Amino acid sequence: MLFAIGDIHGQLAQLEQALARIEAEAGPDARIIFLGDYSDRGPDSKGVLERLSSGLAEGRNWVCLKGNHDRMFHRFVVEGELHDEAIKSGKGWLDRALGGGATLYSYMNPPAIRHPLGGGMEMIASMGVDPVAPDLKAALLEGARAKVPQSHLDFLAARPLWHEEDGCIFVHAGIRPGVPMEDQVEEDLIWIRDGFLEDDTDHGKLIVHGHTALEHATHFGNRLDLDGGAAYGRPLYPAMLGDDGEWTLLTWEGSEPLKPAGSYL
Repeated sequence: MLFAIGDIHGQLAQLEQALARIEAEAGPDARIIFLGDYSDRGPDSKGVLERLSSGLAEGRNWVCLKGNHDRMFHRFVVEGELHDEAIKSGKGWLDRALGGGATLYSYMNPPAIRHPLGGGMEMIASMGVDPVAPDLKAALLEGARAKVPQSHLDFLAARPLWHEEDGCIFVHAGIRPGVPMEDQVEEDLIWIRDGFLEDDTDHGKLIVHGHTALEHATHFGNRLDLDGGAAYGRPLYPAMLGDDGEWTLLTWEGSEPLKPAGSYL
C-alpha cells in the first residue's frame, strides 16, 4: 500500500489534512509519494516546504519529486531568474498567474519593498508584478536570500524528477511518449502537456502525475492525474494504491474508487 499527493501550492492546512487522512488509514509510517509543486499561489509555501523538508530529515517514508514551480522558486533565489523558457506567454514567476509573489510573502514582508501601485508584499502576493523593475527585483532578491533557509533551497535542489514503484511511474507533469525513462529530459518531466495529455497509448506502467489542474482527480487508463486544483481553492485529496493494485481517492467524506473511466467521478 502506498499513497500519492498531487500539487500542494502553498496550502499547508490542506496538506496537514491530507497527511492526517493518510495516517488514519495506514499509520504514521505510510509510504507517500509527493508529485511536486509545493510552492506558489497558496498562502504558506514556507510552511509546506518546512513540513516536507523536515519530514525527510526525520526519516519519513516519503518521496518528494520536483515540480516546475519548485524549480522556478529555487532559480529565483539562487540565480535571480524570473523567466522560464517553457512559459510560452513570456510571463515571469512574479506574474499573478504563476504566483511567485505569494511564495515570497510567506517568507518576508519588509515594509521597504513596495508594489509599483503602492502597498507592500501583500499586494505583490495578491496582484503579482510583471515586468519587474530592476530596483524592485533587487530588493526582492535580497530579501529572499536573507529569509529563505538554506535547508529549503537544499531540499528543492535535491528533488528527483521521477520515481518508479508498484507498477507505476510517478512524475510531476508527465512523460514524452515512446521515450525510455532513462532518456527523458527534465523539461518534459516537469512541464509537458502537449504530446502527453492527448496520448492514449499504453506506457507499460501507469503514469501518476499532477501539473494539469482538473476539477477532480481522474484516471485516464494509461495515466492518473492527481492535481485536483488545490492551488485554486479545491480540496487536496490524497490517493491510495491498495494491495489489490486499485487506486482510491481519500476524500474527507470517505473513499472513492479511481477507475479508468476518462470522466470525473
